Amino acid sequence: MSGRSEEFREFARDRGWPLQQTAYLLCGDWHAAQDVVQETLIKAYRHWPRVKRAGNPDAYVRGILLNEVRDRWRRPEKAEPAVPDASDDIARRDRLRQALLELPLQQRMTVVLRYLEDQTQVETAKLLGCSEGTVKSQSSRALGTLRTFLTRTESKL
Repeated sequence: MSGRSEEFREFARDRGWPLQQTAYLLCGDWHAAQDVVQETLIKAYRHWPRVKRAGNPDAYVRGILLNEVRDRWRRPEKAEPAVPDASDDIARRDRLRQALLELPLQQRMTVVLRYLEDQTQVETAKLLGCSEGTVKSQSSRALGTLRTFLTRTESKL
């Protein structure tokens, strides 16, 4: 096996699950998330020398993943959000997932990158191709929407 293949295989093995979790939070469906991650890793492998030269393979591949999600979101035949995961027995976690899916895609990406992927404002802005001010305003709007949604759903329990 070539050095490139082995090096990429190790990267994919180490980053596959975190990419899957991020994709799930953005798509709301495990199957769609698996498809997104698979396409992301295929593209990363095809351009692996460029990915490595970028200096931060994680950020580069995360950018590919975000583009894959955007491409799927733009397609006219959007899939309905999945039924909540049957194995997810924690109601609050399920409500958070539902709340995330209520957010517009840009706000959802901002929240996932900033608060679930623990990216800085600078890193998030770079990945999303926007200014830090946009990240701040998107975060603020998204958190307000999440609070409202979670308060509303908790009052129904």
